[in-house]
Amino acid sequence: MIGKRVFGVAFFMMLAMACPLNAGQAEDATSLVNGAVTLFKESGREAALKAINMKSGPFVKGELYVFAITMDNVILGHPHEHSLRRVNVSNTKDANGVLLFQRFKEVVEKDGSGWVEYMWSKPGEKDPSPKRSFVMKVPGEELYVGAGYYVPASAGSRAGAGR
Repeated sequence: MIGKRVFGVAFFMMLAMACPLNAGQAEDATSLVNGAVTLFKESGREAALKAINMKSGPFVKGELYVFAITMDNVILGHPHEHSLRRVNVSNTKDANGVLLFQRFKEVVEKDGSGWVEYMWSKPGEKDPSPKRSFVMKVPGEELYVGAGYYVPASAGSRAGAGR
């Protein structure tokens, strides 16, 4: 019996060590996005956008935060960059020239939700870094929400993949 327990603990420890370094951030991003979609469904657009736009609100966790964008790629929700609200970002490209927000829109139109990898500069830095965002269409609304994180260099990012 003890042998099975030790084997079980060792097995789960090996699984944990085999998981990507940023698995927690990916889970947090999807959880935040799912929570935002739920708030849209349960409390409506105005309440959800108010919560998303709060700098210390329920949709900010460390460096992760939820953003909300119309299907025409106009930013409605961003907790840190208030100046971006009501800005059309359709023609915004990442460091590799990918029309980033058009890519987000394609993913949510085709699959309802999904991951997009791209290159983006961290706040206060000039050089771009690999970043991954999870985006999801809000049912009944002409908008999508997303949350992303910077991929550690050691994680072997494939930023730009999935274009």
